Amino acid sequence: MRDETQDRRVRKTRQQLRRCLAILLKEKKIQEITVREITEMADLNRGTFYLHYRDVFDLLEQIEKELLSGLDAALQKYQANEIREKPSLVFTEVFQYTKENADMVQILLGENGDLNFVNQVKALVREKCLKDWMELYRSQDSQIFEAYYAFIVSGCLGLVTYWLESGMKESPEDLACICQEIMMKGVQILLAP
Repeated sequence: MRDETQDRRVRKTRQQLRRCLAILLKEKKIQEITVREITEMADLNRGTFYLHYRDVFDLLEQIEKELLSGLDAALQKYQANEIREKPSLVFTEVFQYTKENADMVQILLGENGDLNFVNQVKALVREKCLKDWMELYRSQDSQIFEAYYAFIVSGCLGLVTYWLESGMKESPEDLACICQEIMMKGVQILLAP
């Protein structure tokens, strides 16, 4: 029973620190944020912070690792043949996960974001796409594959950024369907029926 209570307290403390870091990152760059600012905002002492993290950069790095792990799990949920039939399945998973973590995702993709995080997201998506698309399409022209991949990933990141900045008015499912339509039909989706 005590371990469960302690685990709950640890999770709560980490969530407080994460929330405070997110608030501060909306105002300034990571290099400008101090442990003192975070702990004062979280109403915790610095010793508590150091029980969990080495410094502010370590806190951010741990948050990024958690986000990347969750993204990878969402990407791996479906097999290539399922995605071929309905790409929106995997997009729904990714957008739902993004919505659950919108505070940090928006920051990491935004002005005070972390380019390294964005590149790691792209690498995860590339690995999944490479594996699945090569299995499905067995394209001989790697240049076309690389160009298509770059186009899709940049477009998806742009769509996520737009969605977060516009207040996530669409549901993850609706956004996934939009993404699928764009991927499958391109500019044709803009033409009147």
